[in-house]
Amino acid sequence: MAETATARMPRQIPFIIGNEGCERFSFYGMRNILVPFLISSLLLQHLAGTERETEAKDILHTFMIGVYFFPLLGGFLADRFFGKYHTILWFSLIYVAGHACLAVFEDHRGGFFAGLGLIALGAGGIKPLVASFMGDQFDQSNKHLAKVVFDAFYWIINFGSLFASLLMPIFLRSFGPSVAFGIPGLLMLVATIVFWAGRHRYVFAPLPPKDPHSFLRVVRTALWAGDGARPGLWLAAVAVLGAAAVIVHATLAAAFGWPSLGVVIGLCLALVLLLAGVGGGAAMQLERARGIHPDAAIEGVRSVLRLMVIFALVTPFYSLFDQKASTWVIQGVDMTKPSWFSAAQMQALNPALVMLLIPFNNFVLYPWLRRSGIAPTALRRMTAGIFFSGLSWIAVGAFQVAMDGGNAMSIVWQVLPYALLTFGEVLVSATGLEFAYSQAPASMKGTVMSFWNLTTTIGNLWVLLANAAVRNDAITGSIAETGLSVTAFQMFFFAGFAILAAIAFGLYARRYREVDHYRPA
Repeated sequence: MAETATARMPRQIPFIIGNEGCERFSFYGMRNILVPFLISSLLLQHLAGTERETEAKDILHTFMIGVYFFPLLGGFLADRFFGKYHTILWFSLIYVAGHACLAVFEDHRGGFFAGLGLIALGAGGIKPLVASFMGDQFDQSNKHLAKVVFDAFYWIINFGSLFASLLMPIFLRSFGPSVAFGIPGLLMLVATIVFWAGRHRYVFAPLPPKDPHSFLRVVRTALWAGDGARPGLWLAAVAVLGAAAVIVHATLAAAFGWPSLGVVIGLCLALVLLLAGVGGGAAMQLERARGIHPDAAIEGVRSVLRLMVIFALVTPFYSLFDQKASTWVIQGVDMTKPSWFSAAQMQALNPALVMLLIPFNNFVLYPWLRRSGIAPTALRRMTAGIFFSGLSWIAVGAFQVAMDGGNAMSIVWQVLPYALLTFGEVLVSATGLEFAYSQAPASMKGTVMSFWNLTTTIGNLWVLLANAAVRNDAITGSIAETGLSVTAFQMFFFAGFAILAAIAFGLYARRYREVDHYRPA
């Protein structure tokens, strides 16, 4: 208790927090104007109005898939070769180069999309590492302060997002895309310099040595060891073959113009198959590794596999959350509003509410729940958060039905779904960030944080699949029979998707056993 009372905040934390604030301004600054820019730019002028909106949405969600896929690469490189600090620094420079491409190649399709690719690589590469690197600055003596700092970390993310959401649509409208995309690039350069400036104060966790009892080795042993029936191995083999078939089909379809869901969707589906099949197969046969690997290694793998189920059940939340930058913006364009106000600026409401809700939850809501005999555990908070996201989409769906019926609606009505979705975000994202770090074994910090970020990739995959489905005449015909427009139907579909996920998450959370993987003091 005395150690807890005298524990001090690490002096290097402001460098990491400052870096994150500038980086998030740069990211949200470009992301929040991407759909409006694409709809009005020369890059998509070959498409009709509705098709242009759909294509702009697909580009955004494909970009987001990349942003949250590349954490796998960043986490692997950091854990195995370069460490978190150097990986963050080099990927940040790639990030800056991507912003430069957007500013220079506003009317050049190849250059602009190359810039999006570089930003996806740079932003994705550092995404699992900054939070994990921040966690490395704490130990058992001051880990209680880490929970506060993770909330502050999420608060500064939204501080940067708030001003980016307010200002960048104005800069786009008043000064054009070169300036609007160039300013976020300058902020990313500042973020890199701030992070570099703290290099002499950081705690650098040593790279884990090559471990004969690593996660992958234990998984391989579980699948192959022993005699007799191997249902887990068969499941993993089917998943590998299925993933290979999906990739081959997507590649050939792209090369020969065959009907296809697209290369990005194909690669993501292959990844889902691999994670589910190999992970599920290993879980079925994990006890076969007993005696070949120490019990601690086996239990570490078990905790990661259980954690991946938690992550999988979070993916529907992100399929709803990221559409506030696409579907909700497009809905806002059709709502009544002042001439000086852009629909994209409504996104500023999200970070503003986050900055209010985080201290409200920590100092008012959670203490009140504890006094009432209800422990606001991480998993309970995340369950409620997914549910509230579903409620927000019921609201936007109701607005869409009214608008489809010819009723004019003010964009002020969007305040309600933004409030519900943001409350859900604070309960899921801010909570899940620290929860994922605390549950990850020391040798898997970067990789597990990558898997946490991968939940957003899979969430955006569900969006692309839903968009691809409504291009099918049979499906749109069935939707028409309900009396709803395609847009309204999709909104209610995603609402139901999230509510069902919240129920499944809550049921699984009741059986989940939490662990503590902060480093020793």
